Amino acid sequence: MDMYGGEHVRASAVETKFPISNGVRLLILTQAVDSNDPTFSFFHTWIREFAKRCEKVHVICLKEGTHALPKNVSIHSLGKEKGKSRIKYVARLFRYAQGLHSEYDVVFVHQNQEYILLAGFLWLAMRKKIYFWRNHYAGNVLTDIAALFCTRVFCTSRFSYTARYKKTVIMPVGVDTELFREIGGVGRRAHSILSLGRIAPSKRLEVLIDACGILKKNSVPFSLNIYGDALPSDSGYFALLKQKVHEHNCTDSVTFWSGVPNVETVALYNSHEYFVNVAGSGMLDKTIFEAMACGALPVTSNKNLRGEIDSKLMVTAHAQVLAERLRELFSVPEEEKARMRAENHGYVGRHSLSVLLSTLVKHIS
Repeated sequence: MDMYGGEHVRASAVETKFPISNGVRLLILTQAVDSNDPTFSFFHTWIREFAKRCEKVHVICLKEGTHALPKNVSIHSLGKEKGKSRIKYVARLFRYAQGLHSEYDVVFVHQNQEYILLAGFLWLAMRKKIYFWRNHYAGNVLTDIAALFCTRVFCTSRFSYTARYKKTVIMPVGVDTELFREIGGVGRRAHSILSLGRIAPSKRLEVLIDACGILKKNSVPFSLNIYGDALPSDSGYFALLKQKVHEHNCTDSVTFWSGVPNVETVALYNSHEYFVNVAGSGMLDKTIFEAMACGALPVTSNKNLRGEIDSKLMVTAHAQVLAERLRELFSVPEEEKARMRAENHGYVGRHSLSVLLSTLVKHIS
């Protein structure tokens, strides 16, 4: 047993049926509760699914927006939607954590280790078990300290920073397969490529744009739509990407679009043949699974998917390699594409939101 204790295990992808109320009274801490947020709208669905399996759910969020949740869910915002004040955020965090202490037994922190670093001692003093979901390639000593407070740590990628702990459980990704599915009558444009998610250096979009430049130079027809917004700190990177498109003479083939809420991405996945994601393997990006559920063929460098999807869909994150693989895939017969789509559907089924939430509640009960 190491300093973190416990055992490093993989969660089973076998769904467990839970009644509407199984006695769990849960406190969730997350970044935002907003069904219209381009980045965090998916978590609105997570909360709804938690509510089906728990007696009571309290949610503390940094920012509250639009939501429609069951009656056994209460939202408590730290107030970012009303203005930025770190001192007020911290004061409200302690007020909620302490004031609600008789209404929850278990704490589930989604992504933000700061919540644990601030309130971890308080929760331990109140004998509350802490569970931490963190799925990211980056981490540091503060991540390690946060993990010390936790009974379990959850992530989906074997290459996540948090996968190193013996108390970590590797989880299903959690795709809402009722929402993300193939839609009849939506035609996929030939040689169409989709990229979707936050514009950031970790996504390595420059590789995709350079690959498109190679396709353009070799007169291979294609279209690329990039949906996503950049944080102010990444505005320089976003400008660089746009400059690359211009330098490659791809302005007629590559289009940038603002980010859209999760529910609106279904039509995008369904209207494109390919979904490209060459981000690092430390994050098992849920968009890859959403794309597969909607029938778009993923082209990815994520090592977690080796042996799980067709090898033709796996690439290294180099422009020349990616360009050559896309050109090969463009000529794959339709019956072969249909076979790959069917295999992908089967794989995504093991990573459904229902399977994930049932597994999570089983671990935190």
